Amino acid sequence: MFGDLKSTRVILAKGFLFLIAGLMAAGILIFEHPELKTLLLLSTCVWCFCRFYYFSFYVIQHYIDPNYRFSGLGAFARYLWSRSRN
Repeated sequence: MFGDLKSTRVILAKGFLFLIAGLMAAGILIFEHPELKTLLLLSTCVWCFCRFYYFSFYVIQHYIDPNYRFSGLGAFARYLWSRSRN
């Protein structure tokens, strides 16, 4: 339905919108629960999801199956599903 983004401006705008949305969500969460525990759990959550994203694309593609190119997390899930069935 949607094609790949080609415009550098739109790609950059999309990236910064994700950054702003993430900062706003984190800020609201910390504002509503101003505890060290909340900050540490949120930081750990973000860090772990970033590492999983890196693992899903870079590690799998460069170290486990260099012939496969992932186009998104859905493609990664299909890849894992097909490997587990074989």
